[in-house]
Amino acid sequence: QLQVVEPGGGLVQPGGSLKLSCGTSGDTSGYTIGWFRQAPGKEREGVAGISGGDNSDTNYGKSAKGRFTISRDRAKNTVSLQMDSLKPEDTGVYYCAAKSGPTPFLQPHYYTTWGQGTQVTVSS
Repeated sequence: QLQVVEPGGGLVQPGGSLKLSCGTSGDTSGYTIGWFRQAPGKEREGVAGISGGDNSDTNYGKSAKGRFTISRDRAKNTVSLQMDSLKPEDTGVYYCAAKSGPTPFLQPHYYTTWGQGTQVTVSS
């Protein structure tokens, strides 16, 4: 059974960087992986996604473009989210999730397996 875990997270100053890692059980190269975040009082939003299969197509939410980079390490069955130039509005609980099929949608309802989330706080 596919399981997703996302250790990491923490407190970082504005303008700083943080790298989140999503681990999965078994061979998940065929799964699309997405990163999502949820701020207090707000809906969960898609941050970035990377497709399953051979293409590794990526997709980024508006707030992540140019600052965040999603990548996959097939040998380690991990997907990382490198976050640079962080802003206070990036604060929230970050979730990693998996779905079958190759398209890296950013809408949460497409994803079937979720991690428990990790807190990211951007504050001075």
